[in-house]
Amino acid sequence: MPMPTEERVSQLVAGLVARRGFDLEGVEISAVGRREAQARVQVTVDSDTSDLDSIAALSTELSAALDDAGDFGETAYLLEVSTPGIERPLIADRHWRRAQGRKARIVLRDGVRPPEGPTTFEARIGALAADAVTLVLGGKRNPRRVTIPLADITSAVVQAEFSPPGARELELAGGVVAGRPVPGREDDVVVETSADSGVLPSADSGVLPSADSGVLRGIPNAQPESPTASDSPTEGIVE
Repeated sequence: MPMPTEERVSQLVAGLVARRGFDLEGVEISAVGRREAQARVQVTVDSDTSDLDSIAALSTELSAALDDAGDFGETAYLLEVSTPGIERPLIADRHWRRAQGRKARIVLRDGVRPPEGPTTFEARIGALAADAVTLVLGGKRNPRRVTIPLADITSAVVQAEFSPPGARELELAGGVVAGRPVPGREDDVVVETSADSGVLPSADSGVLPSADSGVLRGIPNAQPESPTASDSPTEGIVE
């Protein structure tokens, strides 16, 4: 029996994901094993606040829902439920709001005059208001705010950080959204559940046994989306 499509799995899990207060960010399905006898199903979700307990509960429910649907037939599958990882692109308004306080690599569209310097730069994300976002330039040494229309941004990708930002830099960004980790100290949340697969955890993976279906393990994951842009030429406003 062939594996279901990613679109089909998205349809099967979307309602449950939404009822649990999450946004469905993506579904990926791939074959694993030498004989491709097992499928890996990666479901990426996000919410204003994501913790291991809520992700684990969602994982258990999604596993049961997929089992009940029967679309995988006799094919064993490994279900991974995760939140978006580092270096995720910011597409929807909710992505910008949840990334407040994080550093991102910004690329302005052709023809837009940057607030200063080149059209590709790094900035800390501030508050989102209407159709524009506040960005903090200058890092810890010389932080200053600018406002950029979202339509003028071709892409924005969150960057990995290995130390917290400066106090003034974070203050200008408006702080970190409640329930989100401080930049430089975050841990991505992933729950992996094996369904009838006989998959065993490695000795050093920090595995927790689930209540009914297999394995829980932390593994980073991310899902990109496709950006859009407008044609309105607008300059950044420096505060």
